[in-house]
Amino acid sequence: MSRYTPVTSKAEMGSESEHVFDQVMGVFGRVRGPFSMLLHSPELAERLLPMVPFAREICAVDPKLRQIAILAAVRERDANYVWAAQVDVARRVGLRELVIDLLRAKGDPSDLPPEERDIVLYMRQLMRANRVQQSVFDALKDRQGVQWLVELTAVANFYVALCGVVNAFDVPVPPEGDRFDS
Repeated sequence: MSRYTPVTSKAEMGSESEHVFDQVMGVFGRVRGPFSMLLHSPELAERLLPMVPFAREICAVDPKLRQIAILAAVRERDANYVWAAQVDVARRVGLRELVIDLLRAKGDPSDLPPEERDIVLYMRQLMRANRVQQSVFDALKDRQGVQWLVELTAVANFYVALCGVVNAFDVPVPPEGDRFDS
């Protein structure tokens, strides 16, 4: 059970903020998870919401590689709700179960292809030490370019921000959601 009542219907919003509820519905088709808490601050929810379609549709990072970064970062933040939602996305874009299982277990990425391994190392270093070793940074930058690396970093950290919301408010994972603390 959440620490605070989630917003789940437009009737819970003030009339001046109902449009934000509609925007969330337009992006997700429902209201739950971090946005059920963010809607307690409609202006903040409205400002954060455009990151979702950016991450899904505009980001320069290939969807499979983007999901590796997001899952690696989210796993480091122990946010089961965001993990479950993003594992669903990862499966839809075709990420291999072997990679999902490795990230769930915080396993050794050394047997992954270099591009995937370097993303896991990059995100783990950034989440654990708030820094990245030059060699890991350079491997990704040299392979993909600066814009790609900026977008990978920003998108993964957007999901880390959502982790903070769901963890602080104890937002429960839907019963059917993938977990790492089962």
